[in-house]
Amino acid sequence: MDLHLSAEQAAVRQLAADFVDREVAPHAAAWDRRESVDPAIVGKLGEVGFLGLTIAEQQGGSGGDHLSYCLVLEELGRGDSAVRGIVSVSLGLVAKSIAAQGSPEQRAQWLPRLCSGAALGCFALTEPDSGSDAAALTTRAVRDGTDWLITGGKVFITNGTTADVALVFARTGGPGHRGITAFLVPTDAPGLSRREIHGKLGLRGQATGELRFDGVRVPDSARLGEEGAGFRLALATLAKGRMSVAAGCVGIAQGCLDAAVGYAGQRTQFGKPIAGHQLVQQLLARIAVDTAAARLLVWRVADLIDRGEPFATEASMAKLFASEAAVRAANDAIQVFGGYGYIDEYPVGKYLRDARVATLYEGTSQIQQLLIGRALTGVNAF
Repeated sequence: MDLHLSAEQAAVRQLAADFVDREVAPHAAAWDRRESVDPAIVGKLGEVGFLGLTIAEQQGGSGGDHLSYCLVLEELGRGDSAVRGIVSVSLGLVAKSIAAQGSPEQRAQWLPRLCSGAALGCFALTEPDSGSDAAALTTRAVRDGTDWLITGGKVFITNGTTADVALVFARTGGPGHRGITAFLVPTDAPGLSRREIHGKLGLRGQATGELRFDGVRVPDSARLGEEGAGFRLALATLAKGRMSVAAGCVGIAQGCLDAAVGYAGQRTQFGKPIAGHQLVQQLLARIAVDTAAARLLVWRVADLIDRGEPFATEASMAKLFASEAAVRAANDAIQVFGGYGYIDEYPVGKYLRDARVATLYEGTSQIQQLLIGRALTGVNAF
């Protein structure tokens, strides 16, 4: 589906597809089994420009619009959602936040390294007792002269054990969202410890970590944005992040469709390819429709962002639909494969495991429904 793609956007999509087919998809199953992607993939992502998309070239990025960014994330999602997550977080949540809110010194310090793959970022918002209710976070930052001392813990942090800088949200004031401030914390800072979380259902190759801050000292120059404005920054960042997750889910759904159509044309039962059976075609049709609809919802968000128009509600719609559609697509693809879909010789089982978490992180499906409902009615149900 190349509706409205410019020649440049089509070229970016082809570049991403070729990269995935060469550098990602052939290794996805092995990375999943060993619960670790090859660290060299980060440098390769940087070399091809994928870690700098939408960041201005003068700031170290590779430029481009948000639709191009979504096209790349779709292809990465098709190849391995663990790799897509590296880009979504380091670029989509961290580098873009620095580009939008950072001081000239912060941009110069971090953006060239993040965009080249010389450094990775992680987004440290979620805590053991504050997930959907992020404004209830308890990690604290207290002033000590011209510095801040950060104490607390974060959990389920993508890139948490591999990142060089953490975008940390900590309480600097009273309760509620107005008391939260954002900081850029180097992960080699004394007092910061990290532990990798193993045994995940999906995204097994992705480095997911738990972070502990024991009086971690950072200068005030590490503060990103105004004091007390961290929660607002987090919400704005996550609105764009939901587009990223949705784009990756389109890739999962497309991968399921490609795999299921290919298998259905080869597998023979009752004397003919199973593609010739009506109920198999029903499964394939549902995957195809879900994939096309999710893709257009994602493209609408990218178009709104590039035109400078409000997009948060549309991002919630895209994330809600695409994540649930990816789960449906993977379930249907497994049904097409039958018993073979249940073993990791084929990709559809991994697609299901990877898709499932997309209904949870960066705002659960239920949170997206409440955000959409609030936009429709003007009534806050939180």
